[in-house]
Amino acid sequence: MNIKGLRAFSLVVTTGSLAAAARELCLSQPAVSRLISVLEGELKLILFSRNRRRLVLTEQGELFYREARRILEGFDEIPQIVAEIKHQEQRQLRIVAMPRLAAGLVAPVIARFCQRHPTVRCSVDTHSRRDMEKWLASKRYDIAIATLPVTHSAIVTETLYHIRAEVLLPETHSLAAQEQLCAADLVGERLVGLLPGLLLRQQVDDIFNAAGLEAQYQIETASSMVACQIVRSHGGITIIDRLAVQGMDLRGLTLRPLEPARFMPFGLLYLKENETSVLASQFIEQLKGYLAELEQAWGGSLMLKQGR
Repeated sequence: MNIKGLRAFSLVVTTGSLAAAARELCLSQPAVSRLISVLEGELKLILFSRNRRRLVLTEQGELFYREARRILEGFDEIPQIVAEIKHQEQRQLRIVAMPRLAAGLVAPVIARFCQRHPTVRCSVDTHSRRDMEKWLASKRYDIAIATLPVTHSAIVTETLYHIRAEVLLPETHSLAAQEQLCAADLVGERLVGLLPGLLLRQQVDDIFNAAGLEAQYQIETASSMVACQIVRSHGGITIIDRLAVQGMDLRGLTLRPLEPARFMPFGLLYLKENETSVLASQFIEQLKGYLAELEQAWGGSLMLKQGR
């Protein structure tokens, strides 16, 4: 596949016109149009409908654009990869985590790690579960931290901890007066949830299904952090875990555990053929130490689990 055609396609989508894409690529409009036609021929897909000289994305085009954008992002990272190779003499630890884990778990641990290892360069990236599996398999990172389970032919996992599902709600909410909540208590409330297909959404749906109920979401989002901010703005309540909101300003908010207790697993992802580096092992030791502190402070809300 011609990468130039892929870039032309992406630019037409993002800029909104052939003319703007042509300017970005320093090409003529007919040349850009030919690139897209060749791309459609290679893919055997109709990416645009031609209507009065305007290009409008088809349904196939919209689906392909989502994936094409990921591919181009990978190409755009090549300069960074080259820079990392050129600076290979410096010790470096590369970590990727789900956004839900970055602030509350990775940030405090990486701060401690860097204090103990001041000469080590660290990079922390965030990706969704789907993207993280892809980037880990491409060997871009030393450590990946995500919700479990993860199924990928090249990846093995180590469960680190299980954490209890809780309800995040404003302190002024009527349900905040209860020490614990059940699914039935949430019926009729403005529930903020993740989009269908995401793991946390499936876990929350399971909580309601187990109680013989169906979750009714008034607001849906792709980000658990956005869901929490909606709660902060008194837009509703959401089901989350204590560690996911660890990095948030919780003033005016409170957490109430769900009954019966539901625990969600989190852990490390490894490439099967890769040996864990010394730096990665030291970071993981620091990570487990931090989790042990939280386990002691939070009682039964977080439970460590050893073993790979």
